[in-house]
Amino acid sequence: MSGNKENSGAPAGKPRPLPPAINFLNAGLSGMAATCVVHPMDVIKNRMQMSAEKVTIGKTISAISSSGFTKFYAGLSAGLLRQATYTTARLGIYNQLNDTWKAKNEGTPGFGTLVMMGMAAGCVGAFVGTPAEVALVRMTSDGRLPPDQRRNYKNVVDAFLRIIREEGVTTLWRGSLATMGRSAVVNASQLATYSQAKILMSTKAGIPDGIPLHFSASMVSGFITAFNSMPFDIAKTRIQNASTSGKSQGVIGVITSIAKNEGIGALWKGFWPTYCRIGPHTVITFIFNEQFAQFYREFIMK
Repeated sequence: MSGNKENSGAPAGKPRPLPPAINFLNAGLSGMAATCVVHPMDVIKNRMQMSAEKVTIGKTISAISSSGFTKFYAGLSAGLLRQATYTTARLGIYNQLNDTWKAKNEGTPGFGTLVMMGMAAGCVGAFVGTPAEVALVRMTSDGRLPPDQRRNYKNVVDAFLRIIREEGVTTLWRGSLATMGRSAVVNASQLATYSQAKILMSTKAGIPDGIPLHFSASMVSGFITAFNSMPFDIAKTRIQNASTSGKSQGVIGVITSIAKNEGIGALWKGFWPTYCRIGPHTVITFIFNEQFAQFYREFIMK
C-alpha cells in the first residue's frame, strides 16, 4: 500500500493523501457523529454560561429535566448544521494542509507549523459556521428565559428565517470575531495538540497507531482545549444570545466585564460540562476521522 508512489504522488512509505472532497466529507461526518452523543452537555454548558449567578451542574441538570428529557436535545438540528459547516471546513482544511505538508516534506510537521495550520483552519471554519452557532446558542439557552421572552424556534431553519426577518441578516454573524478568536484558540489547542500528542505517544511511549493511541491523544487534547477556550466560549455565548436592543460589546469587553462583576473564576464557569463535551467529542471525532481515512485508503484507494 505504501509503495504506490507513482499512483498517489506521495513518497514511498508515507500514507497516501486523501482526495480533498473525501477529507472534507470525513471531517463533517466525524463532527456530526460526535455531536449526536455529546449534545446534552452543550445544552448544560450554555445554560450555565448564560447565568450571572453561581450555578452547579446538578442544579442545571435538574432545571432542564423538569421540562422533559427531550430538552437535553434542544437545538440538535443547529448543532448538526454547525458541524456540517464549521467542522467540515476547519477539520477538512487542517487535514488537507497536513496531507499536503507530509507529501512534500520528510518527517512530521513541527508543533509551530501544526499550530499555524490549526489557527488558519479554525478561523475559516468559524466564519462559515457562525450562523449555525448563533442559532445553537439561542436554542439551547431558550429554556432558561421567562416564558414570555422565549424565542421558541421550531428548528434551525425557522431560527434563521426569524433572525433575518426580525433582526437582520447580519445578526447571523453576530459574535463572529469572538467565534473566530475562540476557534483559533480551540484549533491551535485541539488539532495541534492532538497531532503532537500522537507523535510523542507513539515515538516516546511506543504506543502503536490505532484506537488506544487516538483515544489517549484525544483526551489530552480535549482537556487543554477546554481550559484554553473557556473565556472566549463564555464571551461568545453571551454576545450571541443578546438581543439587538442591548448594547453590543466586543469579546474583550465581555471577558473584562465578567471578570470584574462575577470574578475571574466565572470565565471558567461550566468547565466540567465543557470538558465532558469536548473530551468525548474530540475522542469520537478523531477516532471516526482516523478510522474512516484508514478504511478509505485500504479499501477504496487500493
